[in-house]
Amino acid sequence: MEYSPASSLCAMFSLQGQVAVVTGASRGLGKSMATKLAEVGAHVVLVARSQDQLEANVAELTQRHLKASFKVVDCSDEPAINTAMAAIFEEHGKIDILVNNAGLIMRKPATETTAPEWLGIMDINLNGAFYLAREAARYMEKNKYGRIINTLSALSVFGRPGIHAYTASKHGLHGLTKSLAGELGSKGITVNGIGPGYMKTDNTAALQTNPEFDTLVRSRTPVPRWGEPEDMDAAVVFLCSPMAGYVNGHMLMVDGGFTSTVCNHALE
Repeated sequence: MEYSPASSLCAMFSLQGQVAVVTGASRGLGKSMATKLAEVGAHVVLVARSQDQLEANVAELTQRHLKASFKVVDCSDEPAINTAMAAIFEEHGKIDILVNNAGLIMRKPATETTAPEWLGIMDINLNGAFYLAREAARYMEKNKYGRIINTLSALSVFGRPGIHAYTASKHGLHGLTKSLAGELGSKGITVNGIGPGYMKTDNTAALQTNPEFDTLVRSRTPVPRWGEPEDMDAAVVFLCSPMAGYVNGHMLMVDGGFTSTVCNHALE
């Protein structure tokens, strides 16, 4: 067969035969990343709390003859996580990829934030991500291969007023990414993060319709627009692929250059 650069490149990024678990996959960034992983060959297990939306997403994928299933899991619930990951391993015989994407954000002054509100953010964004990574690593170790990708944030590297729990959790998840990378790399498991900038998702809907904030985002981002969920897709495919075998403990920013150029007081 004649050599084809295009087909060779596709093979390099193929995830054919792999099993990928994507949390927060009911909508937004998680749904988009799960779809792209399925498109490049993985069987994707979509995880979230909304059964109706998960069923609809899986139906969309299977109608396209892509491989997908789902698990309804509260990603702050350690026993539920343990049970779900064990069931996925039992059903598929392996877990190759975990995309830790489930997350919550709350905008509230520090003086008005309650302990339950603070802990609720931490339980999803940081604690749950650790439980999922821990369980995934246990199964990945059996095959001496794995890819763990954590959805980080521009707020993993700077702060903003009024988003305290989210910022702290994403800074923590950045640190966890690096510490897990150091521990698991020798076991054939890489751990990396993707840092989205200001993306068009449900979480930013109110900000997108605020003319002043919209202008600030566009003017302060060297690529002068909001990010789309699809902008995350190439990053997650690369980090999940065999091509990224020597990329470990890294945060790949998908932010149009925002964090490379902006001062942390630019957006109030």
